[in-house]
Amino acid sequence: MELRHLRYFVAAAEHGSIHAAAEQLHISQPTISRQIHDLEDELGATLFLRSARGLALTPVGKMFLQRAKGLLADLEAAKVQAVRMAQGLSGRLSLGFVENATWGGRLPQALMHFKQHAPDVDLELLPLNSSDQLVQLEGRRLDGGFIYPFSGVAPRLGTLALDSHNVVAALPSSWLSETPPPRKLVDLADRDFITFPRHIYPSYFDHLQSVCLSLGVSLRSIQTAETETAILSLVSSGMGAAIVNSANRFRPPALVELMELDDLSIPLTLSFVHSPSNSNPALRSFLAILNMTRMTHQ
Repeated sequence: MELRHLRYFVAAAEHGSIHAAAEQLHISQPTISRQIHDLEDELGATLFLRSARGLALTPVGKMFLQRAKGLLADLEAAKVQAVRMAQGLSGRLSLGFVENATWGGRLPQALMHFKQHAPDVDLELLPLNSSDQLVQLEGRRLDGGFIYPFSGVAPRLGTLALDSHNVVAALPSSWLSETPPPRKLVDLADRDFITFPRHIYPSYFDHLQSVCLSLGVSLRSIQTAETETAILSLVSSGMGAAIVNSANRFRPPALVELMELDDLSIPLTLSFVHSPSNSNPALRSFLAILNMTRMTHQ
C-alpha cells in the first residue's frame, strides 16, 4: 500500500465519483480505478458499491475513509512541522546566560524579537556563569551562551560581540552618609570586600586581583558568593563593598550605590558563543535575530 492509494481512495470517496476524483487530481480515470481495485485486493475487502449513479462506501469503506483521512492529515502536519523546523521556526533551543546580561541592553531585546519571530521554538534559558557555559558548550549540552569571554574561547567556537561593559564599585548606601564618595580604589583600601571564589572564573579573578594590586590595593575579602546577585545582596546588608559588572546598573539594588572609580577599568565584552558545527536550525534562526539586533544598534 502506498500513499497514492490513500489519496486516490479519499478523493473518490469524497466526490462519490471516479470522474470527479480524476479531475481534481489531474489523473486519468482508468489509473484511479486500477489503483482503487489494487487497494481493495490488498485489503481483501470491497470499499465501494458501484452503480450508474456513482460510488457509495461500504461499511468497511466508511471505516477506512476515516482512518485514511487521519493518516493523510498527520502526514500533512508532519510535513508542515518539518518545514518549520528546517526554517528554525520550531524545535528546541537551549541557551545559557550570565544573569546580569538579561536586565538591559541587546540580550533581552534579542530574546523578545526571537520569541516574536519563532514562538513555536521551545526556548530553554539557563542562568550560568561564563566558565560553566563554556564547559556545557564543549559537551554540547547548550546550543549557545551569553558570556564574558575574558580569557578567550576555544578556536572551534564562534563568537559574536554584543555589548561592552566595565567594572564599578558597589558600596552600601549607608557608607556614603559617613564618608565622601570614593574616587579611586585606594579610597577603599581599608574596607571589607565581598568577592567570588576563584574557581568560578580563574582568569578574570586573577586579572582583577592583579589590577587591584597594581593600584596599591589588596582586596580584603571577608565573604565570598558565587553570583553577582548574591554578592550585591551582601553589599546591601552593609557587610562590605564589591567590584561588579557595570551591567548591574540596569537593575541596581535599593541599598547599593554603583560608582565608577577613576583608576579602575576592566573592559568586559558580552558575547554570544556557539559551535559553528551545530546543525540546529533554531540556532541559525537565533543568530539571524542577533545579527539584526546588532545592526539596528550600530
